[in-house]
Amino acid sequence: MAGSSEEFEPESDRVTRQLRDDILDGVRRPGSKLVERELAAELGVSRLPVREALRALVAEGLVTPRPRTWAVVREFSPTDIADLDEVRSALDTLTFRLAAQRRSRAGLGKLRADLDAELAAAHRGDAVTARRAAADFHETVTELAANDLLSELEGTLRSRMRWLLVRHDDLVDVAREHEELYDAIAARDVPRVEDLIRKHLESGRSAAAAHLRASKE
Repeated sequence: MAGSSEEFEPESDRVTRQLRDDILDGVRRPGSKLVERELAAELGVSRLPVREALRALVAEGLVTPRPRTWAVVREFSPTDIADLDEVRSALDTLTFRLAAQRRSRAGLGKLRADLDAELAAAHRGDAVTARRAAADFHETVTELAANDLLSELEGTLRSRMRWLLVRHDDLVDVAREHEELYDAIAARDVPRVEDLIRKHLESGRSAAAAHLRASKE
């Protein structure tokens, strides 16, 4: 029985994680209805954890509430994307710079593992795994920055940041950009990190704009 409490995951957390992954992985498309009764039957749970999950995803910015017992997967507007990009640009520039200054050997090992997972998935064309590993890479960089307030802010925006990351279709290109950033962080080369993150952000900005145009065609 020892350790069983650590393994327990509340149903509402499990449902939230499942729905979040479905949205970020593209299984549930923008504008898709999320009806409590239907989701409860699909996931084999009561309606209460579904209701709590939808409430959590509204707070994360991935779901838009509707009256009574349903919601929709959020459709991000050009303004939403522009606002998110401005915030991401400021936070990522600071985060990567601090990571280069403060990284530890253990932290670099974790970052390398994230990168290796991303590279392997990208080369075999596994988009879901590559994008999740890319998100893990960014979250580990935040850990390397060793700033509690920055980590708190990143946690608040994590789902929307992950949403922005998956707009990029060239998996190998993103992984290679991350590899260059890893090398610069490992070398504590702050000027190079700042130059690379600027280019990385521009690449992501272009990919998000292309996705938005494609969705309107």
